[in-house]
Amino acid sequence: MTPLSSSATTSFASRVPRSAARVIGIVGFAAAVAAASQIAIPLPFTPVPITLQPMLVILAGMWLGPTAGAASMVLYLAAGAAGLPVFTPLGAPGIARFFGPTGGYLIAYPAAAFVAGALAGRMTTLGGRWLAGIAGMVVIFTGGIAQLAILNGSLSRAIALGVTPFAALDLVKAFVAAAISGPSRRGSEGSQLAG
Repeated sequence: MTPLSSSATTSFASRVPRSAARVIGIVGFAAAVAAASQIAIPLPFTPVPITLQPMLVILAGMWLGPTAGAASMVLYLAAGAAGLPVFTPLGAPGIARFFGPTGGYLIAYPAAAFVAGALAGRMTTLGGRWLAGIAGMVVIFTGGIAQLAILNGSLSRAIALGVTPFAALDLVKAFVAAAISGPSRRGSEGSQLAG
């Protein structure tokens, strides 16, 4: 075997496990968000329930990296749009969910995972990763507010329904995601999955 073919074989062998790990991570986080959606706590004063989904969206970006994290959320949304029971039990099924009161949050998931992952990859401190998580939460809230404002015809009403009841809890969720993710996914591991 020539040195060139040997190095090509080694390169191919090293890429297969990394590619497999990336696919497993993408599918795994899509499944985790789907599982988290099944535990939804409805609130009487808003059509938006409390779930752990936002924390897992942020964690997907931090753990997998921005590209793979966003891909996992696209997979999750595609599964829901196809009619699989991956959304919360409260609300319309399938693609109709995107047009309801929680549709804006859902549509923002890929962008939120990307933003959280991209920022967390540059920040090695817990505080920095928490800020990355908060930035991801802001993206989710922005999508949610936009949809609620369209449905209610009022930005202030949208904020009252879609941000105020959840902001403090979602700050905690962002912190938990930052703590679990570790410093930049403990070095190069996250960048390998993202690349």
